[in-house]
Amino acid sequence: MDVGTLVEQARAGRPRAVARLISLVESASPELREVMAALAPLAGNAYVVGLTGSPGVGKSTTTSALVSAYRRLGRRVGVLAVDPSSPFSGGALLGDRVRMQDHATDPDVYIRSMATRGHLGGLAWAAPQAIRVLDAAGCDVVLVETVGVGQSEVEIAAQADTTVVLLAPGMGDGIQAAKAGILEIGDVYVVNKADRDGADATARELRHMLGLGESRSWQPPIVKTVAARSEGVEELVDSLEKHRAWMDEHGELAVRRQRRAAQEIETIALTALRHRFDHLHGDQRLPALAQKVADGQSDPYAAADELIAGITNI
Repeated sequence: MDVGTLVEQARAGRPRAVARLISLVESASPELREVMAALAPLAGNAYVVGLTGSPGVGKSTTTSALVSAYRRLGRRVGVLAVDPSSPFSGGALLGDRVRMQDHATDPDVYIRSMATRGHLGGLAWAAPQAIRVLDAAGCDVVLVETVGVGQSEVEIAAQADTTVVLLAPGMGDGIQAAKAGILEIGDVYVVNKADRDGADATARELRHMLGLGESRSWQPPIVKTVAARSEGVEELVDSLEKHRAWMDEHGELAVRRQRRAAQEIETIALTALRHRFDHLHGDQRLPALAQKVADGQSDPYAAADELIAGITNI
């Protein structure tokens, strides 16, 4: 099936066409350039919400509850659930969709699991293009659930319009999971499993920690939920909609999307350059430059500049 037909079928809501397009993205197919060119004028309408947090805080359950809430509002929803890959076998369980079986027969919900395949940052490398596929396929809301992340794996903030950071009580220090980098990326904070002891203390500590940080134009709300029972989910959706309205009013949404596009362009460009560098060991310029450095006729920085100039002029 040609790319144009796949795109038309995806726009018509056919899940197999959406699946084929995302598979082309994941496999870095030679047709990927044609796919992205066809999708470019169709994307840019979906509201992208990222959900992140430490393992065990209830990201998948919260994502499923959000799908139900948005469906009650009549929104078409896409879900991108990222699972970690094994460092030994390279495989991934892709088990997040198991927790979302309630939506399996809903034609207006599309759920896709993706493996990180060793990519750091809590996302799969193909996530930006996969988001574009779901956007162009007519999803009003795209929910992106990251793997269980730590302090430095905060890439979702660069890919989402709104970032939701989840915490849960009873996980040691209530703020330990949200300090440093991950504390700074949230637009909305959720204390999930709020029926457990310590939920109020976790919310208080989080509010205190947020107060110690740099002042922001948008003050991130803290929402307490019990996602397994859908408690507090309506309040979470309300907070998300308020943040979206605030971004529209202050021009922040356009700024974030431009920043996201810039990062995607940079990633593609660096990947292309990296492929060129993969062939350096067979390049005759490298041993010649290495000999000049070894003989003291050049320094390594000048040699590297010469090598880069030669490669980028190919």
